[in-house]
Amino acid sequence: MGQVLLLLVVALTVAAVIFGVTVLVTGRDPGLAPAEPDGVAVPLPSTRPLRESDVGEVRFDTALRGYRMAQVDQAMRRAAYDIGYKTELIGVLEAEVTALREGRTADAEALCRAREQAAGAQPGAGVDQPAGVGERTGPPDDQAAAEPADKARPAGGADPVARPEPA
Repeated sequence: MGQVLLLLVVALTVAAVIFGVTVLVTGRDPGLAPAEPDGVAVPLPSTRPLRESDVGEVRFDTALRGYRMAQVDQAMRRAAYDIGYKTELIGVLEAEVTALREGRTADAEALCRAREQAAGAQPGAGVDQPAGVGERTGPPDDQAAAEPADKARPAGGADPVARPEPA
């Protein structure tokens, strides 16, 4: 039984080698398709808030051991900054809604003015769109990633979403 199995394995190996040589000699094998070189790095946009598609379109230059770490680190800092900004904005908007539901219109107005001033908008403008959308830029390369959002939720009229303006 063992000899029959061994004979079968040898016959299949010989047949595979003969098939491979025949394909190579006749030229029917198209070979490997030429690999297109990696394109130029596509960084995350720094002139507007990130979108889901921006993260999918980001490309990094390749190095000997993978991607260029400086480009990856910069993209991660940019994404962390944007996530932190949006988290703070959501917190302020939730505080506004809570203040309005509880009847504290003065607090809600103070939060709304602070949010608009932090975004650089004129008070009362941009009611259809959250303040700051499309107006801020990404962090400078040397800025820390994101600040905790929980330390910027006062109930009064302090500036809850003030972020340092990137250079």
